[in-house]
Amino acid sequence: MSVKYIPVQWNRNKWIYDAVMLIGVILFLYLFLFVSPEILSHENPINPQIHNARAFGACAFIMLTVILCIGPLARIDRRFLPLLYNRRHFGVMTLFVAITHASYILNWYFAFSSSNKFEALLFANTSYGQLAGFPFEVFGVFALFCLALLAVTSHDFWMKFLTPPVWKRLHSLVYFAYVSVVAHVSFGILLDQQNHVFTVIFVGGALSVAGLHAYAAWLEYKAGDDIGSNQGGWVDICDASEFRDGFAKIKILPSGERVAVFNQGGNLSAISNACAHQNGPLGEGRVIDCLVTCPWHGFQYDVTNGRSPAPFTEKIPTYNLRLDGTRVLVDPVANSPGTYVEPVPLPDVVTKEVLV
Repeated sequence: MSVKYIPVQWNRNKWIYDAVMLIGVILFLYLFLFVSPEILSHENPINPQIHNARAFGACAFIMLTVILCIGPLARIDRRFLPLLYNRRHFGVMTLFVAITHASYILNWYFAFSSSNKFEALLFANTSYGQLAGFPFEVFGVFALFCLALLAVTSHDFWMKFLTPPVWKRLHSLVYFAYVSVVAHVSFGILLDQQNHVFTVIFVGGALSVAGLHAYAAWLEYKAGDDIGSNQGGWVDICDASEFRDGFAKIKILPSGERVAVFNQGGNLSAISNACAHQNGPLGEGRVIDCLVTCPWHGFQYDVTNGRSPAPFTEKIPTYNLRLDGTRVLVDPVANSPGTYVEPVPLPDVVTKEVLV
């Protein structure tokens, strides 16, 4: 969190994160260009410009694949969370690698065109009505546009200016960018490639992204992050004995929003599960001294009122709770962000068991 906007809030972890990324990019390019070019390129000889373009293109695809795998991996295993914290740095570096790939393409295939090379890129091939020879360049242009838009708006200023929900939807374009890259490669290099090593890498990467997202969603469903049953307008969360001290139970409300109900020392409080920063899953955090810390980027909120501790000003909605015997019920209508709600004590018959 921060009370003012600065270009990059550098710290030791970010320096290490970016250094590892840069080393990884250099190592990949070195292996592609010098160690095993006969494995990763066509069997027929190709000139250095094309080989360089393919190296940077393959690197950008691998980087984008890793970016889209980080999210589900962090949900599957919390040890991957450090990779998630600075994922925007990963995206910006991917953009620069993709721009380098595009530069090699423009300056080799279209440098001697009779028209402007950018116009030639878009209009030299307009065979949209056929599969063979389809102008796959348009997919690459769209993916590059998406990556540039996400990189330019990656700073927290844009999240605050656009509001987190709009910002989050905008940055969901990364999935469309990835699909576009898949189409770009499918209609391009895979149509005439004789050596299928890169085909295996390409298909494996795409399947990994789809498979990890599906598996993470299945684990969330299995863990009980499902729609609570309706009890006379109130939503049933669970039995009071199921709560662990310091942790939450998460349920999907009829509105589609998720509520996180926390047990803090035998008292229950309910807040929105979505962090005001990037909609991170607050219910996966732990309450210490009435504050829950978002596992994504460390934003904190008081679970009784949904407010960040001073001097920070972020606020999230709270929810009213009540008990029906030992069943915990929540009012699905959220209070205004920052509204204090008196915690509900756990029943005496389950307090000792829950606090163990």
